[in-house]
Amino acid sequence: MEAQIENAIEIASNPSSDPTLRNQAVEFVNQLSSNPQAQAWQAGINLFTRTPRASEVVRHVSLDIVNTAVQAQILDTQNLLYLKSSLLGYIQRAYSNTAQDPADSAHLQNKLTQTLTYLFVCLYKEGWESFIDDFLALTFSPNGTQRDNLPGVFMYLRVISSVHDEIADLMLTRQGHESKRNNDLKDLVRERDMRKIAASWQEILAQFSNQNDAVVELTLKVIGKWVSWIDISLIINQEMLNLLLPLVGRTIDTNGEDRVRNGAINTLTEIVSKKMQPGDKLDMISFLKLREIISELLQSPPLNEYKGTPRYDNDLAEVVAKLLNTIMTDIVRVVEDNKVDEVTRRKAEQLLQDFLPSLLRLFSDEYDEVCSTVIPSLTDLLTFLRKIGTLPASYTEMLPPILNAIVSKMRFDETCNWGNEDEQTDEAEFIELRKRLQILQKSVAAVDQNLYIEFLSNLVANMFNVLDQQSSGMDWRDLDLALHEIYLFGELALPNAGIAHKSQPNPVASERLAAMMSKMVESDIVNFPHPAILLQYMEICVRYYNFFESHQQYIPRVLENFVRLVHHNHVRVRTRSWYLFMRFVKQLRAQVGNVAKTVIQSIGDLLPIKAEVPSNEADDDMSSDESDHSADAIFTSQLYLFEAVGLISSTSTTPAEEQALYARSVMDPLFADMSVHLPRAKSGDAQAVQQIHHIVVALGTLASGFADWNAGQTNKPPPVKAISDEFARGAEAILISLNELNSNGEIRAACRSAFSRLLGVLGSAILPQLPQWIEGLLSRSSSKDEMALFLRLLEQVVYNFKGEIYNILDLLLTPLLDRVFAGLSEPINGTDDEIQLQELRREYVSFVQVILINDLGGVLVSEANQGAFESLINSIITIAKTITHGNLVASRIGFNCLLRMASLWGGPDIATIDKNPTSTGQAPQPSIPGFDQFMIERFHLACWEVLQDPNFKPYNDAQSRQALSEIAGVEQAIYTKTGEAFIRNLQEVIFPRVGISGDMATEFIRTLTTSTDRKVVVNYIQNLLKGGRR
Repeated sequence: MEAQIENAIEIASNPSSDPTLRNQAVEFVNQLSSNPQAQAWQAGINLFTRTPRASEVVRHVSLDIVNTAVQAQILDTQNLLYLKSSLLGYIQRAYSNTAQDPADSAHLQNKLTQTLTYLFVCLYKEGWESFIDDFLALTFSPNGTQRDNLPGVFMYLRVISSVHDEIADLMLTRQGHESKRNNDLKDLVRERDMRKIAASWQEILAQFSNQNDAVVELTLKVIGKWVSWIDISLIINQEMLNLLLPLVGRTIDTNGEDRVRNGAINTLTEIVSKKMQPGDKLDMISFLKLREIISELLQSPPLNEYKGTPRYDNDLAEVVAKLLNTIMTDIVRVVEDNKVDEVTRRKAEQLLQDFLPSLLRLFSDEYDEVCSTVIPSLTDLLTFLRKIGTLPASYTEMLPPILNAIVSKMRFDETCNWGNEDEQTDEAEFIELRKRLQILQKSVAAVDQNLYIEFLSNLVANMFNVLDQQSSGMDWRDLDLALHEIYLFGELALPNAGIAHKSQPNPVASERLAAMMSKMVESDIVNFPHPAILLQYMEICVRYYNFFESHQQYIPRVLENFVRLVHHNHVRVRTRSWYLFMRFVKQLRAQVGNVAKTVIQSIGDLLPIKAEVPSNEADDDMSSDESDHSADAIFTSQLYLFEAVGLISSTSTTPAEEQALYARSVMDPLFADMSVHLPRAKSGDAQAVQQIHHIVVALGTLASGFADWNAGQTNKPPPVKAISDEFARGAEAILISLNELNSNGEIRAACRSAFSRLLGVLGSAILPQLPQWIEGLLSRSSSKDEMALFLRLLEQVVYNFKGEIYNILDLLLTPLLDRVFAGLSEPINGTDDEIQLQELRREYVSFVQVILINDLGGVLVSEANQGAFESLINSIITIAKTITHGNLVASRIGFNCLLRMASLWGGPDIATIDKNPTSTGQAPQPSIPGFDQFMIERFHLACWEVLQDPNFKPYNDAQSRQALSEIAGVEQAIYTKTGEAFIRNLQEVIFPRVGISGDMATEFIRTLTTSTDRKVVVNYIQNLLKGGRR
């Protein structure tokens, strides 16, 4: 078998083997591994340990076979002991300093260590009690007295590291039985071998500290792992500290990372992390003299003398920061513990004071990774201070240096070149750090608002004084910091913002913010040469638009600055300014005045559209700065200019004739451009099609700017005729393009978007064009998704113009329904089609519902649409009865449509729903002849088909319950319109069919005819269904 396995592994691992043969070899090995009867593990251990050695891949796979057998627990104790004996014998031969064969490779040693760990778990309790002793013996040379067998030392350390990972690693979640097994093993190790293991660490450190850094580093890692679950006195003793602390402070020049020193500091961190009583933890921190150690490390040349130079050791700074973060977290945990005694609390408070300078030094480190390492403990400290309320002087004194460190860290460092494409990642990471720092800054403000206000007010004032003195010679990083703090200051100065208490801003902060804004606007900052400053300036103007509402004298100056900046030569400033300009004029539309002519003349050169066909070779993983150069990204930003023009042209102070003139001045060039490109687009020119698409979108965006003035008004006045006439020309131009290019999905999407935006400026003037819009937007190429989106727009049209739309709706309904019915009947291919069909069903029944709700139901039965009426009813009933997942909303709306139809065309009530229901005795008098019988035969039956469907479970599902409520409404409506005819149908047709009789039938009819609250009927039917399906 060994030869077969070896041959199979060689074939499977050889890339040049025949693929079929290789697959057969892999299958052979896998079957042997998983078959307990095959005893493949025996062949595996023999292949691994034999002399001469098999190839590396054979030995690796052989150990995998052994591991599989051990893990699957298919080996009895005798077999496990055989494995132990074979592997121990091999290790004693191969891992001595007299071994003849070369050492196993690193990955093979890892696999061997894994196997030994599995055997430890199985046999340490009984069968291999000498496990630790056997590997400790391996560290000695034959007949030696020192642990100087280097291969054996490495194997020993690897094994006990792996043992910890298996039985004590808290990062791994263990099942109940595994957790108990691991706890038992840890107890056994503590009882049998822990002192020997700890002593071996001391001996190995003493032996190799000045000889082999790799051994020392691995030993330190092992100590750091094991310390969490062993007696701390085995580590915190003078002998061990005499070995450990010199490693922490060693200063050898390694021309790079000193892994031993950093490992020693990490070991201290793990020691400090060990769980213990608060008083004991503080005593340990003091005993270890950690404050002195950290201070000495921070004063050492790598972290002090070399600061700001390439020799600065940021790796050392990060491990020191990790140690300090752990210490401070534990100290804060003590001071906020209400159960600790006063002596312990005072000691913890003193330690806070002692360690804070070092914490702030590392927090302020030039490397952001170091700063980020201590943010958690600083967050804990500030959270604790927020809980105290009135701070004692000792805590109050901490806040100014903390706030100063936070604000200083928010400054771009000297090495940052803003906007440099090669440093985009670094810039993005710093922006993320700023967000974390902002949270800390808010925490300081929450503790002491007055300090926060005064500190930032002084900072901003000083920066603007420097700007006045130095102008463009000022360091842009200082000015950027001041502007960033102005941007954040609104957290305290604006209502309902961040730190502001409930809805009330701090009045002092509001006053200071106004002073900052005045200073900024009056300054010459807009002429500062650095693009980051200009972006900050615009962002702040938009964020604090409320300031300009009460300081309107500044608006012309800021508008003029915006108009300059939209032409800036830096792409990020230019394209971002287009959006911010739009936001500024949108928020201050009532205050900007009649400045449209000036603005349009100033930015007119930015409005010509230059579409480009996207390249198939475009890099999907481009940075934000690179994407700003793409034609699509620039056009997306350019649209904000069109919206801004619409907004600023339609202010209340601008006469309607002038508004129309401004609209014409922008649209006429677009019309001319469209007429040039349309013939080329019809012939399939991709660039021309893209140009038409962009022009259509721009026209719609311009219209949305004009229409926005009336946004939010419930009773909008009709658009002024002069303006609607101009945009009617735009609509005609779009319709021409749509008619010529309606086979193109992107063109249809652009036209649909433009249609929705034109509604606001055209008003009812768009109604005569509706048939053309439907013809173009619901082409034979339109997807179900497009139909659904357009139906949603038509719902808006019907709602907005219900008093004027009847005749147009009467004209277009049947062609519209024909398109929808075709979409509903299309075959389904895949999940996407199913989702689109559900959406189309939902929007279709919603459209019919809107017609009925707005008293336009007559159009459904008009002479022009009678031919489609039966198909309409059938489709509504079909959708109502479809209760599959994802269709319940459409089903509910469908039943609501049936309910409204019953109320509309069922005639006067001939029966009442009351505690004592009555009937007039008259025959039903539907407004449509025969509709009474139609309701019983079709609507009524549809209700019961759903109720009988086993998938309809209103007692389990909220959407099904809503549908049931509509079903109950339909049933009661049919009863009020048809009276005894409905009752007879229940008794003679429905009840016998569904198995309801006797008292149940009587109770059902009584509940249905006497319950004025529909919820009673719903609950009754729900319980009936639930009881019948148990």
